[in-house]
Amino acid sequence: MQHRTSGWATAVQATLHCLTGCAIGEVLGMVIGTALGWGNLPTTVLAIALAFVFGYSLTLRGALKGGLDFRAAVQVALAADTLSIAVMELIDNGVIVLWPDAMDAKLADLLFWASLAISLAIAFVVTVPVNKWMIGRGKGHAVVHQHHAH
Repeated sequence: MQHRTSGWATAVQATLHCLTGCAIGEVLGMVIGTALGWGNLPTTVLAIALAFVFGYSLTLRGALKGGLDFRAAVQVALAADTLSIAVMELIDNGVIVLWPDAMDAKLADLLFWASLAISLAIAFVVTVPVNKWMIGRGKGHAVVHQHHAH
């Protein structure tokens, strides 16, 4: 039986993993959308889509290294990360939308990077308990850890 602190430690680790994928996708989506001169909506949709792609990819990589075939690894990634990434993206993008002028900040603006960093930090804090709850029920990253290469 796992004690409370290890459950929280696993939840923090899982959320940091999720945060990494989300941050890569968010920044890449914003860079691409801005470089192409897109408006806020298509740029945000691209950033969210890429956050899911990179979040899933990080888990997929670990599951494949753990010996799963591609189909099983995809199933593990979808089961492990969908709720975590969804919560992370909802909070992150919600903060950005509500933050005055953040949606119009450009890549060279301090506001762009500060609002992104703070929104991701808030999303992290909100998502850790979600991951803890899922892990406690044998879901989410609990599934990943059964298959991870160590």
